[in-house]
Amino acid sequence: MGFRERMADHFRLPKDLVMGAAVLTVTGRSEAYIENYRGIIEYTEERIRLQTKTCQMTLCGEKLHIDYYTKDEMKISGRIGEIRYC
Repeated sequence: MGFRERMADHFRLPKDLVMGAAVLTVTGRSEAYIENYRGIIEYTEERIRLQTKTCQMTLCGEKLHIDYYTKDEMKISGRIGEIRYC
């Protein structure tokens, strides 16, 4: 466990703020909100692959699309079938 993670645990601070970790919130199989992503690597109707600070995140499904994105967050809609971390 690294210094920042220990400090977050000790002071009971949210790790996403302290470490810049990605936050994924999924609503059913049709919506996903991603916070703290770094960039979009791949974007098709079947796959959206994102770079986060620590890994890559891939959402697979059908008719996927990005509803909106800012430098810090995005919303993905469609039929989400699988979420992978690499």
